[in-house]
Amino acid sequence: MAQTHAPTADTGEAPVFYLKEDHHPENGTSLGFWLYLMSDCLIFATLFATYAVLGRSYAAGPSGADLFDLKLVAINTAFLLLSSITYGFAMLESEKKKIKTTLIWLGITGVFGLAFLCVELYEFYHLIHEGATPQRSAFLSAFFALVGTHGLHVTFGIIWLVTLMFQVGKHGLIPANKRRLMCLSMFWHFLDVVWIGVFSFVYLMGVL
Repeated sequence: MAQTHAPTADTGEAPVFYLKEDHHPENGTSLGFWLYLMSDCLIFATLFATYAVLGRSYAAGPSGADLFDLKLVAINTAFLLLSSITYGFAMLESEKKKIKTTLIWLGITGVFGLAFLCVELYEFYHLIHEGATPQRSAFLSAFFALVGTHGLHVTFGIIWLVTLMFQVGKHGLIPANKRRLMCLSMFWHFLDVVWIGVFSFVYLMGVL
């Protein structure tokens, strides 16, 4: 919005125009984070495409039907989906400016996320113990790359979640923290969507 500084009568100077800009950091944060999510979409799209090409290249080794435990994967999927629901409760409590209950729901979300990681690490340990290592076949290389990359994202999400809990506990639900909560919410729900794709495309189709 432009503002004019009128000339004084004694000087007769020409009017000077000043440009006043309104800065909205939340807009820049949201745009930057959406760009990051789009880049993550490209990463996972590449990994899914790689698995689609190599997912049947067993090299005379075990296939998904031989290795995958759908009951275990279903339990793990439930952990991640429940964590998305509890994060939604945390966001609702943050809108009510209830710091304590917001932190409680964030903590529950972190527990579900940690449970998901523990089950995934157990699955990896079991596969490697059975000799189904990434070097065994192209199928296993693509599998470990896709599922492992998702697991790393969940790990970083939990670290981010714990850091944000400390910030909310120390500074409260200030606008900056609410923006961070919203960004983490988009990230967490994005990981849920990706995992549904992994569960359907990798595990279900692998067993069938």
